[in-house]
Amino acid sequence: MKFRYIFVILYILSISLTAQRYDGITVELNGKKEKLSFVDRKGSEYVSLKELAGIFGAGYYYNPQNEKAEIKFPEYRVKFTARNQFVVLTDRTGYNPTVYQLPISTVIIDNDVFIPLPYTAKYLSFGLGKNLDFNSGTKSLTYSGESFASGNMLDKNKKYGADYRATGSDKYDIYGIEVAEKANGTLVRFRMTDLKFKPPTSIRNDILYIFLSGIEVDHTVFNKFKSAGLIKSIAIKNVDGQQQLELKLKKGYASHESFIDESSKDFFITIHNDKLITDQKPVGVEREKWNFDVIVIDAGHGGKDPGAIGIGGIKEKDINLGVALKLGKMIKETMTDVKIVYTRSDDSFVDLYKRGKIANENNGKLFISIHCNSLPRRDENTRGFEVYLLRPGRTDEAIKIAEKENSVIEFEDNPQRYEELTEENFILVSMAHSAYMRYSEHFSDLLNQNWKKNVEIPSRGIKQAGFLVLVGASMPSVLIENGFLTNSKDARYMASSKGQASIAKAIYQSVVSFKNYYDKILDEES
Repeated sequence: MKFRYIFVILYILSISLTAQRYDGITVELNGKKEKLSFVDRKGSEYVSLKELAGIFGAGYYYNPQNEKAEIKFPEYRVKFTARNQFVVLTDRTGYNPTVYQLPISTVIIDNDVFIPLPYTAKYLSFGLGKNLDFNSGTKSLTYSGESFASGNMLDKNKKYGADYRATGSDKYDIYGIEVAEKANGTLVRFRMTDLKFKPPTSIRNDILYIFLSGIEVDHTVFNKFKSAGLIKSIAIKNVDGQQQLELKLKKGYASHESFIDESSKDFFITIHNDKLITDQKPVGVEREKWNFDVIVIDAGHGGKDPGAIGIGGIKEKDINLGVALKLGKMIKETMTDVKIVYTRSDDSFVDLYKRGKIANENNGKLFISIHCNSLPRRDENTRGFEVYLLRPGRTDEAIKIAEKENSVIEFEDNPQRYEELTEENFILVSMAHSAYMRYSEHFSDLLNQNWKKNVEIPSRGIKQAGFLVLVGASMPSVLIENGFLTNSKDARYMASSKGQASIAKAIYQSVVSFKNYYDKILDEES
């Protein structure tokens, strides 16, 4: 299974799928019977919107650039976007759109948008003017014999909590806003009909500015907004001929980030609060649970998954395990109050999700995942160490590395378990990790400094990407790429006992310094 990571998210970019089609749905309309092919995904029948338009005798339009598809009936248009949970209904003029949310997303297969028929039949009924009845058991799609009553079936003014949506023209790029308060901050989602670029943002004097040059916004959306989460109010202003949103923030925020969800094309902002590692001053037994007493060492790959194969047939899994065991031994010999937990201590295969589960079940305080980098072919010009934090990748290189490390799920019995980690969900996951991010960043900085002093492999610095193995660990976490197995100098060094010992020592020294920092913070909160 080939996965592609976005941005974000996230953590993973859905790509065009190929799937087995079945000619199993009987469509009976106007006294005629036709066969409609479908794809089974997680128990739902997905059908081609293009094929469906042909059966209905309706018009069809598809834009490959933004992967939007539209089925055109005489009076109405029904619009879908690939890998998106929203359907937009408009009249034939293209105005008066109403947006509805599906429980599951559409997919794209062979450059064709497929929609989940069990959940979209009622929206197609709107266009046809007659109620459609889909029976999953008999695999049949028929008229129910009744005229379609739009007022009974669809509530055009439905509002989802702190979710403000426009019901005016779909000419607007931003037609809605959702605000959700999370444990570690506030998540803001701007609903977009057409993504041109990610708007720049900045915070000054407790105001988060979003600059909307070239982006059309329905002002009525923000007129309805009420205080939520870390946001007091939202105002839209025109400054020097350019629009900008001003989000007035409450006290207690620490930082913010912005992302683009490539699947829905929506724009996200996460506003992190300034919460430290505890909600309140820890005392007695409560304080003990935060003591820095467990380190989880994760040797990447293993067993049937060799990881990267380097020059001379060197296997990544062997180097990862060698460094992990040497690191654990160093910690055990000197840090007697710290327990070492290995996700694997031999040549065995461990699912990615189980690695985080092991860390959480042992109440880990620091998760270190050890790996080696590689390129598709031997390269003597590219070498070096990198340490990664869990965030959506910001560069093509970071995305490719995340794809490579995440591809281990191909060896698992149930790789489909990760399909629910859409980019939007990954944004939420990385936001949940924000409580630990300052600690992850501090450890990364210590490691980068110690590496430069002790290891012959040069440092390429601190980076960020969407590694699945870090998603599951609810604690400060980093992923280390020791060097490139496709570079002869790096490969020889990492394969040697001396090289592995030097790498382990650099990590060990960073752990010692990090524990001192962690303990100091905890003492200040007590």
